[in-house]
Amino acid sequence: MKIYHNTRCSKSRQGFQILEGSGQDFEVVDYLNNPPSVKELKDILKMLDFTPIQLVRKNEAIWKEQYKNKNLSDDAIIKAMIAHPKLIERPIVIKGNKAVLGRPPENIIELIS
Repeated sequence: MKIYHNTRCSKSRQGFQILEGSGQDFEVVDYLNNPPSVKELKDILKMLDFTPIQLVRKNEAIWKEQYKNKNLSDDAIIKAMIAHPKLIERPIVIKGNKAVLGRPPENIIELIS
């Protein structure tokens, strides 16, 4: 199992606590300092069954200043998330070939049960 985690995000911390409490082994990915590759992000999107725009934090200043109201392709959105990992919604938890966005955190409980 793996969690894409931001220690400064309350929802991400809640997701981390759920995994800790599960007693299962998991890997923590500090995606802000180690952003996923394009392939990894595409794989995550496929596991989530999300389009790239569904994974973007649209209230981030970077998004509003540089990308909002532009007609962006999926590849351009993915490149924006790689260049600015703060734009990636969190936490993301992966177990096997399934993934969930931990918003709400109950999604994580369903995945690991």
